[in-house]
Amino acid sequence: MFPHRRLLVLFVCASLACAPRAASAQTPAQAPAQTAEQWQAPQLAAASKSERIMAAANRRQGPLAQYQVMRNAFNEDKSPAFRLIFSQYVSWYQSFIGDYPDAAASFSIKQVPEQDDSPSPLNLSDYHAHPALATIPQLAKPYPIVLLNEAHNVALTRSLTVQLLGRLREEGFDYFAAETLYQTDTGLQTRGYPVDKSGFYTEEPVCAEMVRTALKLGFKVVAYEAGPNATGDAREAEQARNLYEAVFKRDPKARLVVDAGYGHIVKSGRYLEGSSMAEHLYKLTGLPMLSVEQTMLYPHALASDDHPIYAAVMEQLHPDVPIVFTSTADKPWSLHPGYDVSVFFPAIRPVHGRPDWLGLGGLRRPTFVDGSRCQQHFPCLVEARYADESDDAIPADRMVLDRAPLVGTLDMLVTANVQGVPGSDLYLRPGKYRLRFSAENGDPLYHRNITVPAKGGNGDPAAKRPGQH
Repeated sequence: MFPHRRLLVLFVCASLACAPRAASAQTPAQAPAQTAEQWQAPQLAAASKSERIMAAANRRQGPLAQYQVMRNAFNEDKSPAFRLIFSQYVSWYQSFIGDYPDAAASFSIKQVPEQDDSPSPLNLSDYHAHPALATIPQLAKPYPIVLLNEAHNVALTRSLTVQLLGRLREEGFDYFAAETLYQTDTGLQTRGYPVDKSGFYTEEPVCAEMVRTALKLGFKVVAYEAGPNATGDAREAEQARNLYEAVFKRDPKARLVVDAGYGHIVKSGRYLEGSSMAEHLYKLTGLPMLSVEQTMLYPHALASDDHPIYAAVMEQLHPDVPIVFTSTADKPWSLHPGYDVSVFFPAIRPVHGRPDWLGLGGLRRPTFVDGSRCQQHFPCLVEARYADESDDAIPADRMVLDRAPLVGTLDMLVTANVQGVPGSDLYLRPGKYRLRFSAENGDPLYHRNITVPAKGGNGDPAAKRPGQH
């Protein structure tokens, strides 16, 4: 079980000065006037209740049944503190079932301008936009450590990391570490792919694909999460010690890529009444790090949650791939101090109800699936696993098909309707897969083997989207 989830919302807000927006919930600013202590008490109670509900959900068979427990609990309790906390829990499970639009909408951190924001790169004459996929590996060349962050419920913020791994491997990076991988899965490196017991966020297919990609590229994959009793600064310090002991203590010449949440990768400044994991790691190693911020400049479900600098860049440049800004002297631009470079993600284009970024920059192809094999059992979970992986492997992709959104505040994935039958796209690399349809309770409905051909028949899964180098 992933530790520290109780205080995750509180800690995220403290570290990012955020204004979290939970679906149909009041934020502290909207709720009746309360002191900080008065507001914190119901949040802690809500966090305890959230943990109990999640434990009950995890006793159900399959991610769809688990999500339904979470969703029903959310709809039953309309108190502001509970909805603020539990909306983040629900959003994780929405991402687990491939419902990425609702996952991003259920828990959204409004990106408000801060006093220490850098001037917009649009107003700096010597800064220009470049594809992040090509530029970040170049920036990483002199560094032994690259830190990339993510918003855990917004899998979009992992999508570039998946693409970067191949480029970073070519630059000589040989270790990859991901937050909330479980050290108890001692067979991960040999097996070559994550399973149900490999981690918490790896239940989400893009996160699993990130770990799977690292393993296939030959990275040594490291689990570095702290123990269940470590919180705040103690957790940051323990994570850093785990990384140091698993990597640099054994291999001083190692080059490490770290995937972590939010402010864990900030290299300076106050963090959770202490120091960040990155700061603790620097104290242990003395090694310089490239910190890549990916959680602030992406399209939110509500445009009003977007940072003004992000909105201006999108309006002027209309990029179709993630971009970063660098100066003519190759100095990268970052929104906040403590990070070296900030990534701008392009606007999302939905296709058959699913976001186009699931193509991972051309690594994966959309494969349309209709719901006729659901045999009228809706909602229906559709999963595609690599043909050479076990039944407990995290799928390459999964989605929910349903005839209409379920009644309630949080809706299931709305998919395209083809002649009265719901359908949408799975996003898969070229190769062989086992396709499985299952009912809400996990009972199998249909399965078959499929082959996703390479683009143009040339067997190259790494075709690039327009604009990529």
